[in-house]
Amino acid sequence: MEFRKAGWKTRLKRSALAVDSWLDAGLWGAGRRAGEIYERIRSYADRLTVTGGKRVAAELASEGLNIGIVGALFMLMLALPAFRIGNEEALKSQVLAVSFLDRYGNPIGHRGARHDDSLKLEEMPDHLLKAVIATEDRRFYDHFGIDVIGTFRAVTVNARASGVVQGGSSLTQQLAKNLFLSNERSLDRKIKEAFLALWLEARLSKNEILKLYLDRAYMGGGTFGVAAAAEYYFGKSVKDVSLAEAAMLAGLFKAPTKYAPHVNLPAARARANDVLNAMVDAGFMTAGQVDSAKRNPATPVDRKRDSSPDYYLDWAFDQVKELAEGGKLGSDRVLTVKTPHDSAIQERADEAVETILRQHGPAYHVKQAATVVMDPDGAVRAIVGGRDYGASQFNRATASLRQPGSSFKPYVYAAALSAGLYRPNTIVVDRPVCIGNWCPSNYGHSYAGSVPLYVALAKSINTIPVQMSIAIGRATGETHEARAATIGRKKIVATARAMGLTTPLTDTVSLPIGAAEVTVIDQAAGYAVFANGGKRAKPYAAIDIYNSQGELIYNHNRDEAEPQQVLTTQVVQDMNFMLSKVPTEGTGRRAALDGVVTAGKSGTTNGYKDAWYVGFSGNLVEAVWFGNDDSSETANLTGGSLPAMTFKEIMQFAHQGLELKPIPGVPADPKAATVAKANATPDPLGAGPPGAGHMPRQSFEVLSSVGAMFKTIEPSRSASRPVQVGIRELSGSETRLR
Repeated sequence: MEFRKAGWKTRLKRSALAVDSWLDAGLWGAGRRAGEIYERIRSYADRLTVTGGKRVAAELASEGLNIGIVGALFMLMLALPAFRIGNEEALKSQVLAVSFLDRYGNPIGHRGARHDDSLKLEEMPDHLLKAVIATEDRRFYDHFGIDVIGTFRAVTVNARASGVVQGGSSLTQQLAKNLFLSNERSLDRKIKEAFLALWLEARLSKNEILKLYLDRAYMGGGTFGVAAAAEYYFGKSVKDVSLAEAAMLAGLFKAPTKYAPHVNLPAARARANDVLNAMVDAGFMTAGQVDSAKRNPATPVDRKRDSSPDYYLDWAFDQVKELAEGGKLGSDRVLTVKTPHDSAIQERADEAVETILRQHGPAYHVKQAATVVMDPDGAVRAIVGGRDYGASQFNRATASLRQPGSSFKPYVYAAALSAGLYRPNTIVVDRPVCIGNWCPSNYGHSYAGSVPLYVALAKSINTIPVQMSIAIGRATGETHEARAATIGRKKIVATARAMGLTTPLTDTVSLPIGAAEVTVIDQAAGYAVFANGGKRAKPYAAIDIYNSQGELIYNHNRDEAEPQQVLTTQVVQDMNFMLSKVPTEGTGRRAALDGVVTAGKSGTTNGYKDAWYVGFSGNLVEAVWFGNDDSSETANLTGGSLPAMTFKEIMQFAHQGLELKPIPGVPADPKAATVAKANATPDPLGAGPPGAGHMPRQSFEVLSSVGAMFKTIEPSRSASRPVQVGIRELSGSETRLR
């Protein structure tokens, strides 16, 4: 046994020695071979070694290669967002071509690409193409999408002038901006614009790029593209424009509002002369060829009385794009959309906003306003997104985020009533209240003591909504005041969202008195819940949508879900009872309509930066905002002054001839309803919601002519009078009412 154990150990030692010898020999051999390979490489490298000037060149080439690789990776990183935008947007929204009709079936505008294959680039006048290229991009056919020479020249000129006096973007870059980007001036946008220009150049021919540019550029007057502009400004096909007219059209690309001939004909003609001179400088024409066009400048048709609901059309187009991207419109991208737009109300709203701002804006230091008028179900009838679409296409009614002030309080009250904590006659105490170091104060820096809840809302007492947020939280069992207020604010935010506010509502202690930011259209939608009996009212612009073959592919009532009930009938009735006191006993007296029962709420923010009035009848809802784009303070402008007055001017006109519907929970005025019914004009969309039916166009025209006869007989009911009445009412110390 011991002998066997000794033999096993001996064999193990021998095996270990053998493995060790094999490893040693292998490593030594590998090292020797590696050394031989290294010597060969070094010997070969010695033959490649350069000295003197050759070495410097080699070093520079090596460093250049390294920098180039890093630069290429960096450029790729910058290019990816732009290419992603190009691929996604080009395949989706930008191919839409939408014609819009109002509620009566009348055309009101067009948005998107114009898919008119009957007019090719070759059919456009040669002098128009030369005018555009000479003015916008003389080296268009020579560069690769970015005009390096033009960009360098623009940078030099701007540096000498210490400001931006000359643009360096190529025509392709301008097209990329028009198709995919906004007008913001930022480095990020310029980078995306440059890469998108390269993307377009790689996928389209020069003539295709030029055709797209001519079709999609904004040309003023609500027109997009030279074809629409020629029809609008000169009443003729773009194929028939003269050299003088072509020069005037080409001059619009730089600043369509500034050089629009129906706005400023002398400026348009001066700009056309610059275009003609540019054509001569570029060698496209001689001085003699353009001399006749200079001596006989273009004369546009009279468009002073024409108006286009451009803010409405922009928003409606976005709505249609959402439907298309959601797969609800099929594959066809040439569409006709019937909207609930009311041209009479739109014109009245534009007139009222501009007149009131022009006459009272300087005194209040306020320059902008916006308003939305809609049916209680969310059908939008009119949008004013600012004073002048040509000067600024930014839609303040749908995109601007502004603090609502006290016009936010109805959401707070609705949340408190929904929690079962209050009723309109509940006695509340206006007293000092603090959450941490924040203590809200009232408009007059005083306290009213014990008052009924409806009085607190009508008088817009600030401490009550804050107390409500605490009470809502305490109803959950939380006893700590600050934590209870936090819980209460979450309930308030949830209620506001359910009612239609879509913007981020930042949770701060001052949220109950309107510190969060909202949009005008969301405010109208939120108050529509009160007007329709408690159902969510999502704003919409499409009643019916037809494809290029005229087939109905979308109907709002048929294809959208039933609106959700977000407030109980009792809460709605209680809220409407209280809100109806605002125009009769509270801060909204200037909003009260003659013969029409309304409800609503004013709003004013700290520093008087924003002023609101949001109100409704049983028929219509309107939200009005006044303020400045830079959020600068106004001269004590409150929601009870200009916004309330604007509400009255528009809504008084909008209710003419309507069969008045009662506000849920608010007694109607039988006399007013009887008078309105006697003069009612049938709605072409039927008695029900928009889209439920329509009246024959011939019948509507007959009724319109009859209405025109009555207007001539009763000049006191003309469209201009209500504005003047409202303006006369705003005088003296009364302008400081909240």
